[in-house]
Amino acid sequence: MTALITFSEAGASVGRMLADEMPGAVLYIHESAPPRAGEIPFQRIALLIKELFPTTDGIVLIGPCGVAIRAIAPHIHSKHTDPPVVVVDAGGRYAVSLIGGHEGGANNLAFTVGNIIGAEPVITTTTEAVKVYIIGIGCRKGVNADTIIEAVNFSLQKAGVQLKQVRVLSTADIKKHEKGLIEAAYLLGTPIRFIPSDEIRACTRNFSMSCIAQKQVNLPAVAEPAALLAGRRTSLIQGKTVHRGVTVAIARENCI
Repeated sequence: MTALITFSEAGASVGRMLADEMPGAVLYIHESAPPRAGEIPFQRIALLIKELFPTTDGIVLIGPCGVAIRAIAPHIHSKHTDPPVVVVDAGGRYAVSLIGGHEGGANNLAFTVGNIIGAEPVITTTTEAVKVYIIGIGCRKGVNADTIIEAVNFSLQKAGVQLKQVRVLSTADIKKHEKGLIEAAYLLGTPIRFIPSDEIRACTRNFSMSCIAQKQVNLPAVAEPAALLAGRRTSLIQGKTVHRGVTVAIARENCI
């Protein structure tokens, strides 16, 4: 069970969006918010965390990082056994992997949360920070995972990039239920980020337009803008490459 915890009306709206898309998640709302039917009220965050920390599979706290840190600090023991904790601001802008990043699954949880509410996943794990490549993918409906993986590997080989250097796969949010993409990301061991379509339409970066994407999904393109928008200070190192009907583009994050 994933515990979703919030203190405010604004945070409750974010929590409800998450609860609708996360099977088995339970939404805890401070009694001052107030909670709706089926939501669990609480009075003190410290007592709630004390109760949940040993039993929950993960915690998403919608509120300030400072509150989260003070609440969980007395209960932290090991990154191998503690539940992953992700903090989301009440505006739903960022999903911060706070503890249990790689080993505990908080990094993946941050991507899951980000994909549901359109938030930016904030990952600070050093092993992930040195991965500087982003793969943007566009594909037809129903394409299988093997075809996507083949196209990704083809594009990586062409660019001279290794899979272990790739931080994230990226595509448009209209593909968030595409089973082949989700399976491909799992098999490649790489998280996938779904960029909101409105962000792609509003993107002013330089990328190749796609008449097919415009006609079929009302987007100016998918692979290139998805790659550019999934990171910070990005630049395309390889424009869209089509292999067996799958379009792949590769961007590099220019880290400091």
